[in-house]
Amino acid sequence: MRETGHLRELEEAMALAEALRPVLHRLYRQLRREIDDPSISPLQALLLVAILRQPGIGVAELARLEKLRGPTISGHIKAMEREGLVTRSAPDPEDRRRSGLIATDKGRALIQGIKRRRTDWLAFELAKLSPEARAAIRAAIGPLEEIGQ
Repeated sequence: MRETGHLRELEEAMALAEALRPVLHRLYRQLRREIDDPSISPLQALLLVAILRQPGIGVAELARLEKLRGPTISGHIKAMEREGLVTRSAPDPEDRRRSGLIATDKGRALIQGIKRRRTDWLAFELAKLSPEARAAIRAAIGPLEEIGQ
């Protein structure tokens, strides 16, 4: 009997995943569109956020963190340096080849602007929903955070 219950739970989870995945994908795509800033690509925005979260991170560490190749990251970092979004810290005294990446004030302001536009868009869309629908979304935040860990 217990095995049947587990199978039913798994089937329910599969059906929920099939319904939820495309919804999350569309929402993610819409939020990405809210960047609306020609001065930075979505990948550069992702890298800049990682640098803001871990000031001084090296290019190799950043590549590992984002699961990208070093040369791919290096090209984007150089472009971001030219745009004044990131700078390199002084070389590491233990490894002079390594210097950390630091977001500049311009880079920080750019990311804050993107986050603000995304939050504004999302708040506007949430305000269109019924109070019950907003309550359901609020209730789902905790379980979704658990999945995302």
